[in-house]
Amino acid sequence: MTQPTEYQLATNAPIGAGADGFTTLTLGQQLEYWVRATPDQEFLIYPDRNLRWTYRQFNDRVNRLAKGMLAIGIGKGDHIGIWAKNVPDWLVFQFACAKTGAVLVTVNTAYKADELDYILKQSDMKMLGLIDGFRDVDYIQIINQLVPELKEQARGFLNSAAYPHLKYVCYVGQEKFRGMYTTAELMLLGDHQPDSLLADAQAKIDCHDIVNMQYTSGTTGFPKGVMLSHHNILNNGWSIGHRQRFTPADKLCLQVPLFHCFGVTLGVMAIFSHGATLVAVEVFDPLLGLAAVHQEKCTVLYGVPTMFIAMYSHPMFKLFDMTSLRTGIMAGSVCPTEVMKRVIHDMHVTEITSVYGLTEASPGITQTFGHDPLELRVTTVGPAFPGVEVAIKDPVTRKPLPPNTEGEVCCRGYNIMRGYYNMPEQTAEVIDEDGWLHTGDLGTCDENGYYRITGRIKDIIIRGGENIYPKEIEDFIYTHPKVKDVQVIGVPDQQYGEEIMACVIPKENADLTEQELHEYIVTHIAKHKTPRYISFVDSFPMNAAGKILKYKMREMAVDMLNLHAANCIETA
Repeated sequence: MTQPTEYQLATNAPIGAGADGFTTLTLGQQLEYWVRATPDQEFLIYPDRNLRWTYRQFNDRVNRLAKGMLAIGIGKGDHIGIWAKNVPDWLVFQFACAKTGAVLVTVNTAYKADELDYILKQSDMKMLGLIDGFRDVDYIQIINQLVPELKEQARGFLNSAAYPHLKYVCYVGQEKFRGMYTTAELMLLGDHQPDSLLADAQAKIDCHDIVNMQYTSGTTGFPKGVMLSHHNILNNGWSIGHRQRFTPADKLCLQVPLFHCFGVTLGVMAIFSHGATLVAVEVFDPLLGLAAVHQEKCTVLYGVPTMFIAMYSHPMFKLFDMTSLRTGIMAGSVCPTEVMKRVIHDMHVTEITSVYGLTEASPGITQTFGHDPLELRVTTVGPAFPGVEVAIKDPVTRKPLPPNTEGEVCCRGYNIMRGYYNMPEQTAEVIDEDGWLHTGDLGTCDENGYYRITGRIKDIIIRGGENIYPKEIEDFIYTHPKVKDVQVIGVPDQQYGEEIMACVIPKENADLTEQELHEYIVTHIAKHKTPRYISFVDSFPMNAAGKILKYKMREMAVDMLNLHAANCIETA
């Protein structure tokens, strides 16, 4: 393996950094740098598939797909969706889009027909890459249901009445379906295109161009497409890796979904920007994760708290060697102190860190250091990244507050999104005229610049690392003909941090059962957004002004469901 350059070892800046310390490379340029510098360094490993790609091998596959996409008419600014679990070609699609100038639109694997319908329309998606399905969701059935023209029209000539922008569907695999390309066919097509076709496309790409669009649920009930540039995610990824002291010798066991910013930025971009190796697991399974670490001698492990708990609690845990582990990230939801301690002591992740952020911030805003005292790593989310300005502001006056005073966490810098796609009003609601992103989270900052997250302004539930907005679920439950009113709240849960509860007022004389409502919900929306608890009530607690008191509902739910133990878990 080629050793890291003197430049890499001697500087605290990414490859291609300018005077401001930030790289101006695109994802494609960064990939080609590693192909020149360390062509035989392994980039991507799937232990359960016995698949190993070096940076050069991966880049060759990316170029083939990119040229195939260009050949059928995909170009700069086009929106390309990927609806798949962590399969190897997910990343090939990501980098092929980056090299053609297209924008990768990540689609949640749990989405069902209604949710995909919205994304296809709102994103102006030109091509969708998909696998056959995931768990209880049949992707092929859904796309044929939404786009019946696939079975009637020739490939490459799709003219959908419902989705005028959608021109191509690509199956990520070998199997052939009516009206769809396969990745193999696009790569074969790419083999017959000149390299100059791709070179010309790359020459037109700037680091500030949009490269990724991730959908985050909104308080209005409508998901928003967060537009992120090469500059956003590549620099943020480098900072995240740098704070974990990444070198090309590191191997990250990645078991969080790639469609989430945890996977695509904290994971892929952090490894990629440091020329290290990604050891991927298609779908989280504690046994597969343990085996991957053991087999590949991984040095880095990521996960939400529930993943770590599942791994060290597995009955076969002691059969696996975890001593190669050094660092990693526990994030996505509140981190119980005892879980953090178990990960450090039992799993040997002595330099475990935590990251705070949100998709709109690429996502990293703050992160602890692996060498920070344990107390700081379990009670704070660390200091801000270089180039990221963070302030605690009064939620009403928006004026900065002194140290150790609770207020809204706000930030600005290179990492802030370019906005929500086709949603200027919603963008203006969260990014003010001075460029500050208002996170909706409450926090404090001590005299040493270490931040603590203390609560939330916005109505949001964080379940196992997934941000869930009650309004989205409420709007759907309202569509049931027997529902008069509904309020959705988060209640404490020992495994997921929070669980979803729907408090429902049925219409008069309506014979509505919990089972009927549950089946109605789970049939139409993603499983992770389906309430675990449904309670039928006569009214909601309100204040004198008629405002519903959700915190009071949560207190009542804790008593009713006997969730006192979960409510008392000490968290970071």
